Amino acid sequence: MGRMVLLTCNSNQPLANKISNDIGVPLAACAVKRFADGEIFVEIGQNVRGADVFVIQSTCPPVNDNLMELLITIDALKRASAASITAVVPYFGYARQDRKVHPRTPITAKLVADLISVSGASRVVTMELHSGQIQGFFDIPFDNIFASPVLLNHLTREYCLPKTVQAPDLVVVSPDAGGVERARAYAKRLNAKVAMIDKRRTAPNEARVMNIVGSVEGCRAIILDDMIDTAGTLVKAAEAIIAHGAVEVSAAATHPVFSGPAIERIQESSLKEVIVTDTIQLRENAAKCSKIKVLSVSSILAEAIRRINNYDSVSSLFV
Repeated sequence: MGRMVLLTCNSNQPLANKISNDIGVPLAACAVKRFADGEIFVEIGQNVRGADVFVIQSTCPPVNDNLMELLITIDALKRASAASITAVVPYFGYARQDRKVHPRTPITAKLVADLISVSGASRVVTMELHSGQIQGFFDIPFDNIFASPVLLNHLTREYCLPKTVQAPDLVVVSPDAGGVERARAYAKRLNAKVAMIDKRRTAPNEARVMNIVGSVEGCRAIILDDMIDTAGTLVKAAEAIIAHGAVEVSAAATHPVFSGPAIERIQESSLKEVIVTDTIQLRENAAKCSKIKVLSVSSILAEAIRRINNYDSVSSLFV
């Protein structure tokens, strides 16, 4: 076990503080500054020579600024002779660009993987990758951990515990075919049914719900996804589920990206509540939205960091 050093940049200071408190290791001083022309400058405020350093930084909006902060911080640590540098990236930006969807287009997730590796990272830890195959873009150790223990604990407590009045059946709904495996895993733990939404995407960030595969009539539905971006798909999915006879609809997702009109759409929708985690720090309007419930994943990330530092198994967290 090496000497552990924790530090963070600017993307999610509240989450970094919680992780620091959970582990019992204070955050190291790290000054992130900007020159007049917008260039980023990072200065580490303590000795890290020979230390195992964990940099906590989501590459969430503003994605490019937060990514550059991470890369420059890793470079500074490498030049300061850190023994190992683990990039803890709760939300991995550019993960949706993981393949060529048209001729002459990039695979930006692979480019970001190369940048993080070349900058000097020894290991990467992230949560709920949008595409699991991105792990293969890295030639360094990579841990993709899950928010399921936190989300399942909340869903079990709020939706499954015995009530004085017999509650309707519970159904976990995947918003697309790619999320069915995740929905099935949650449904098994919640003793719920599974359904899927067949949608046709007409343009980026726009989707039209076409059909529901499975029965939701008379049920309480939980739409389960890895992230919520503009909430267009989510709101239309909720409308379709209600139209097919569901009693109520809630949603659960790990990453609250909440771009553009997402909050307004959620507030005006038929959704009962939207459960998310703190991998991304909410903007002020999102934090004030009465339908949004935020759960913290700091304890899971802290335990993963502790196990990596102790050379223990990380995968056994989710057995």
